[in-house]
Amino acid sequence: MGYTVEMNTLTEAGPLYTGLSKGDVDIYPSAWPELTHKSYMDKFGDKIEDLGKYYDNAKLTIAVPEYTEIDSIADLKGNADMFGGKIIGIEPGAGLTKQTQEHMLPEYDLEGEYELVTSSTAAMLTELEKATKKHEDIVVTLWRPFWANDAYPVKDLEDPKGAMGEPEGLHFLATKGFSDKNSEAADWIAKIKLDDEQYGALEGLVTSDEYKDKSAEAVDKWIEEYADQIDWLQK
Repeated sequence: MGYTVEMNTLTEAGPLYTGLSKGDVDIYPSAWPELTHKSYMDKFGDKIEDLGKYYDNAKLTIAVPEYTEIDSIADLKGNADMFGGKIIGIEPGAGLTKQTQEHMLPEYDLEGEYELVTSSTAAMLTELEKATKKHEDIVVTLWRPFWANDAYPVKDLEDPKGAMGEPEGLHFLATKGFSDKNSEAADWIAKIKLDDEQYGALEGLVTSDEYKDKSAEAVDKWIEEYADQIDWLQK
């Protein structure tokens, strides 16, 4: 469409929403504003524009390796020794961290038995990779959709209390006034919808070894495969 787009990577939700509210960030394309990031929307929402929901089955999870002999978050109780008393989390300011700390741990009576270790998504994935390579038990905070669920032998723990929240939508958020200034882009973004297969295929290509550091080529390949199946890809 003729826009010049500069991509930046920010892993903390707080700076992302602050940037959107101030106009330092134009678009945040992977937002969870309904539940996970609700506190940020409550704070900054009047300065943010929602361009539309493109996926409606996102969820927060607690996960362990497939070989670990528990299947429910409830089973973590009394089994802290299996995991060194630690749940490996991501960034301290993440909505996933807040949900785990404020809801999952108390609702399953795990406070005092487990420590939620926070640092970064990259650090969590490093620990997950190390543990699974050694066939060791580990419990981590994860989410779906996310490529790590397919890259590592992990399974979601059942959540009978619903402490990790209900499935929610992924949205494109923009700084307030974006659609007035960039109406063609905003109108097109609003049409984007992805089902499980389409999202999985796109993420699989972007994160594959074949397209490492070549995400634009991965997107082109995905468009080539799906263009005749998706209305909003038609030109």
